[in-house]
Amino acid sequence: MDSMYELQRKMAELRLRREAMVTEQLVARGIRDARVLGAMRAIPRHQFVCGGQLDVAYEDCPLPIGYGQTISQPYMVALMLEALELRGHERVLDVGTGSGYQAAVLGWLARKVYSVEIIPELAALAHSTLAGLGIDNVRVVMGNGSIGLPKAAPFDAIVVAAGAPEVPPLLIHQLAEGGTLVIPVGGHSQQELVRVRKQHGAITREAITPCTFVPLVGEKGWATEQRPTADRSL
Repeated sequence: MDSMYELQRKMAELRLRREAMVTEQLVARGIRDARVLGAMRAIPRHQFVCGGQLDVAYEDCPLPIGYGQTISQPYMVALMLEALELRGHERVLDVGTGSGYQAAVLGWLARKVYSVEIIPELAALAHSTLAGLGIDNVRVVMGNGSIGLPKAAPFDAIVVAAGAPEVPPLLIHQLAEGGTLVIPVGGHSQQELVRVRKQHGAITREAITPCTFVPLVGEKGWATEQRPTADRSL
């Protein structure tokens, strides 16, 4: 009985922290898209962090998830997804699944999400977490996200949660007409968050804000140790 009470108390505390995250970190900094705010309220970020980080799951910072990767700062997730201007009917490519948190938020915002992760262990963990939460419109694919996911293209939106030396042309090619790509572009230590739009065959590019992400690795990203490049669904 006491353990059940303690669990209920902890869950209520985490809900309060999630609400505080939305109001103090997102709304206070100018996030206005009601759908993005609703998704950030709905998705339990604490389910996507390492066990020992439960008490800091809703803090205003990125958190390590192993293998040299992080779960992004909540504000940065909200900013990137607000920039996509999703309305609910879209097919979205999420590059850099990581823990699966951003993919889960995207699943709340879009019709279908393809999320690509190059590290097999993270891909498997994200798949398991998403399945456990009953999120069934997100498909995790193990593969080289720097080249996108050609077999599932075109996409109405693409979001990349890793810094690239330049905007990969293959990702632009995989955008549908009227589509939007959001990606950090720059060096290893700092990048610029960039929004790319494809309209009437023309490509426009807009800088949003300076940022720092882990590097995008793979054929069209930064060089690293050899990773499997064949896509494999989980």
